[in-house]
Amino acid sequence: MFRNLIASLAVALFSLNAFAAVDANQATRADLETVKGIGPGLSAKIVDARKTGAFKDWNDLVERVGGIGPGNAARFSQAGLTVGGSTFDAQALPAPAEKKAAKAKKTEKAEMADKSPSAGAKTGS
Repeated sequence: MFRNLIASLAVALFSLNAFAAVDANQATRADLETVKGIGPGLSAKIVDARKTGAFKDWNDLVERVGGIGPGNAARFSQAGLTVGGSTFDAQALPAPAEKKAAKAKKTEKAEMADKSPSAGAKTGS
């Protein structure tokens, strides 16, 4: 009887730990891997992306970490992942049309930079 009580309490404590919030900006790889769906590869990507700076919000996490889209972000949030203490809100992400426009503008700027003559280039004679 006493053993069953101890075992039940231990299971309850471990269960609570599984649902504890894990913040993407502070968690270790091991902490991230406690979130259902995040394995060693994805936890490494999150930690590597975090080296350039903390994630501002879920949108920043989705943009900077390959393998995390809105669907995965929603699932990870339900499993206990947070970004800056916030849960995922799909409405806070930019609409696909806005993302395409921003990407097109960025690509256009890059193409213009490639086409401009370099400062040290010789002109034909």
